[in-house]
Amino acid sequence: MGKAQNPRRVADNEAMAKLRMLRTSPQKLNLVAAMIRGKKVEKALTDLTFSNKRIAVDVKKCLQSAIANAENNHNLDVDELVVAEAYVGKNLTMKRGRPRARGRFGKIMKPFSELTIKVRQIEEQA
Repeated sequence: MGKAQNPRRVADNEAMAKLRMLRTSPQKLNLVAAMIRGKKVEKALTDLTFSNKRIAVDVKKCLQSAIANAENNHNLDVDELVVAEAYVGKNLTMKRGRPRARGRFGKIMKPFSELTIKVRQIEEQA
């Protein structure tokens, strides 16, 4: 007599992970997300491991979470996973400032972002 189960937000052969409140601008985060879009997950993990971008560490954690969700929650094969989507959104912006000359106020914006990664299982063509 319980409540009906919520429908899945992704397809049967997909899994998703979302990371919120990343302390970087969406534009910088999108550069790293574009680096892994469409790649196989092991290649994407390697690229993120050796990337010089600071935020690549957090993107790698999100990708590993999506892989773990695919394996444990949706029983997908890890060796056949591909990064289907990796998209970035805005989050809040902290407004800070510092005093400048002649009584003015210099604005300092500290943006936050969020990242969504979807992995999809594809069958290998022999």
